[in-house]
Amino acid sequence: MAQGERQGQRVHFIAVCGVMAAALCALGPLAVPVGPVPVTLATLVVYLAGFLLGWKGGAASCLAYLLVGLAGLPVFSGYGAGGGVLLGPTGGYLVGYLPMAALTGWAAQRTGRRVFWLLAMLGGTAVCYALGTAWFCWQGGYTLGVALGVCVTPFLPFDLVKMAAVLALGPILRRRLGAVGLLG
Repeated sequence: MAQGERQGQRVHFIAVCGVMAAALCALGPLAVPVGPVPVTLATLVVYLAGFLLGWKGGAASCLAYLLVGLAGLPVFSGYGAGGGVLLGPTGGYLVGYLPMAALTGWAAQRTGRRVFWLLAMLGGTAVCYALGTAWFCWQGGYTLGVALGVCVTPFLPFDLVKMAAVLALGPILRRRLGAVGLLG
């Protein structure tokens, strides 16, 4: 493969990372409050970013999203923005998007078996929940039981549905994007 061709593929890959970050920015603010942590479609995009782009691209897309929000654009749930959101009680969940995308992407790069993809998404979600819940407890002085009841348990069904959607749609999107040269 010629150097120009490789460079073109990298440009396409970076563009797809940007599109995934933009999807996070578009869907992240849309929230349905179910307590202090709202339900959003952001985690669906995080799973999909990791699945389509691998661990580096998925994490890069999430990092770009976090930096856009940190810079002050209203891309976090409920159109929140800035360091106050990232350092606030729910900021740990946002930071947890990075390992969530990375673990999903790592599994997607290494195997074609859906059971491993699901396990990786569950593992990434567990890491996200652990980071977010620990931060929530520390910020608000809540006990672990209260935090789990408010910030984790209500979201499990929603996250399982999002994982199922990625397991169903992810392979189709990956094939189609790969066929037109947008994925490496």
